[in-house]
Amino acid sequence: MNKLQKYVTAIALFTSIAAIGQVDRSDWEDRIPDGCTSITVGRKASIDGSVITSHTDDSHRTRSDVQIVPASTHKTNETVNMYRRVAFDTIPMPQYKDVKIGSIPQVAYTHGYINSAYACLNDHQLGIGESTFGGREELISEIGLIDCQRLCILILERCTTARDAIRMSGDLLEKYGWNDAGECLTIADKKEVWHLEIVGPGKGKVGAIWVAQRVPDDHVGVNANASTIKEINTSDTLYFYASSNVFEVAKNNGWWDPKKEFSWCYAYAPESRASLASRRREWRVFDLLAPSLKLDPNSENYPFSIKPDKNVSLSDLKRVFSDYYEGTPFDMTKDLTVTDDKGQSKISPLANPHMPYDMNKMLRINGGWGWRGERTIARWYTMYATLIQCRDWLPDEIGGVVWFALDNVATSIYVPLYGSISDLPLTYKTDGRKTGFSKQSAWWAFNRLSTLTAQRWGDMRKDVDSVWKPMQEELFSIQPELEKKALVLFRSGQVNKAKKLLEEHSIFWSNKVVDEAWLLGDRLWTK
Repeated sequence: MNKLQKYVTAIALFTSIAAIGQVDRSDWEDRIPDGCTSITVGRKASIDGSVITSHTDDSHRTRSDVQIVPASTHKTNETVNMYRRVAFDTIPMPQYKDVKIGSIPQVAYTHGYINSAYACLNDHQLGIGESTFGGREELISEIGLIDCQRLCILILERCTTARDAIRMSGDLLEKYGWNDAGECLTIADKKEVWHLEIVGPGKGKVGAIWVAQRVPDDHVGVNANASTIKEINTSDTLYFYASSNVFEVAKNNGWWDPKKEFSWCYAYAPESRASLASRRREWRVFDLLAPSLKLDPNSENYPFSIKPDKNVSLSDLKRVFSDYYEGTPFDMTKDLTVTDDKGQSKISPLANPHMPYDMNKMLRINGGWGWRGERTIARWYTMYATLIQCRDWLPDEIGGVVWFALDNVATSIYVPLYGSISDLPLTYKTDGRKTGFSKQSAWWAFNRLSTLTAQRWGDMRKDVDSVWKPMQEELFSIQPELEKKALVLFRSGQVNKAKKLLEEHSIFWSNKVVDEAWLLGDRLWTK
């Protein structure tokens, strides 16, 4: 059986399994990390002065719904529950379930925020992206109370700036403890964006070890499931913060020789720098945004951040998050060729960059593409993706917006959800992992579309692009005029009307793209 025959057989298997969204949990263990990618953009590196953070929630188990949590006041002595995520398989699709493990004191007032699986933006233009890097296993503590998802919520509820978020996180983690693997939170406010990397304090201990580094205003940063912070200068608080134990723990455990220069990532997450799945994405993000640097795709390390060749637009970021190394030696489809009617070799229209791991193994792509630890930026199991703009020249009600896409970015579209909105369509508030396949879930519209497109990627991607590309550009291009109208209302004292205008825009486009995703899927199925 040749490669193409094997591929057709694999397509049949994938159609019967992935199209209904059922994947055996046991098949996910010990694989390439699910992971997430976060790209950050300083205000002088973006095309319009926005500070940007972002996130692809590349996970098989996080929820698909989005909720709007309003600002609230709280009673004295009120507490907020802390949870641990555990596997939950008694619903239509595997998912994480939150199990209560304790509580911490609540504050008197909490800000409103958009609560995706990882809460992403509050009503004061504070935004968060996320990427897991793991770190040393012996640092994970089971007795801490705070995990990554809870910390995102606490930050957005209690803080208005990235620096406040970092300081508050350090205080809470010292007192109540981190119980998660190594995580990077990319935190943006109206002025600047930071990467906060956190690891646990060690088994049986309460606390955390952490460091934060600011992305220069004219730079772009990325975290792709590997620690990227290296040398730090704790006396330079313009660009660095760190926990008080950051050097001590590394020295006492023999992870750092004080005679040599300290490197955070090699002290606390050395294995993450060995990951091709991470390093290749770091290279690709920087190479797409700053090709003039001619970075080596096989390097072990890249700069923490780089200056892009030109200021970065939302369209640029959409292109990056849709990328799967097409046109590079690392394109997993490049060897899946057929001979056309003219006798020339070309990539088969069935060649699919979004194949599950078992299909990669069966085809031994690029000598075992999946086995080498590779992965692309765009992923078939992405739950959702965000591009978050924070803008200091606009009121908070208008300036903070999360561009939200469901499922694989390569077959999806970003719609604007403003930080001041109070509601979303029912389809966005419905968790498609709990329901199983359902037309009441926005995520299923895009998951179905992505799965269908992957069956004949070479042709169907063009059908998808013909719909989403002009619609995406329309959405990006009409943003300034919409916000100009909202600003006129805001400045005339009609704040509620301004917020209503933005909310109606968000809801209209959210509904529009979901309806179009169902129709587009139907057309592909028929075609």
